[in-house]
Amino acid sequence: QVQLVESGGGLVQPGGSLRLSCAASGRDLDYYAMAWFRQVPGKEREWVSCIGSSEGSANYADPGGRFTISRDNVKNTVTLQVNSLKPEDPALYYCAADRRGGSYCPMIEYQYWGQGPQVPVSS
Repeated sequence: QVQLVESGGGLVQPGGSLRLSCAASGRDLDYYAMAWFRQVPGKEREWVSCIGSSEGSANYADPGGRFTISRDNVKNTVTLQVNSLKPEDPALYYCAADRRGGSYCPMIEYQYWGQGPQVPVSS
C-alpha cells in the first residue's frame, strides 16, 4: 500500500509561483510513475503532469514551460513547480502514483491517490 500526502497549497497571485510537494510512504517508489492532477469544483479532474521511473520521462498537459515536475527517489517525494500562474491554475491539486513506472505516464490509470493539500491553491 502506498500513502501519498500533498503539501504546499495556499494563496497565490497571477504571475506568481507555487511549489507543491508529495511525500510517499509504504513503498520505495523508484519504479513507480508519479503524477499531478487538479480539480476545480464543478469540473472534472484533469491531468497536469507526470514522471516515469526513467530519466527524462516527464510529461506535461501544458507544454509551455510553466510546469516542472521532479522526483527524489531517496526522499520518496515528487514536486511540482508552477511559474507564471494563470487565473485557471487555482485548484485542488492531487498527487498520484502507480507501479507501472515504465509505461507512458500520461496514459496510466493511477492506482494510488493523495487527498490533496490541506490548503488548496487559491487566488
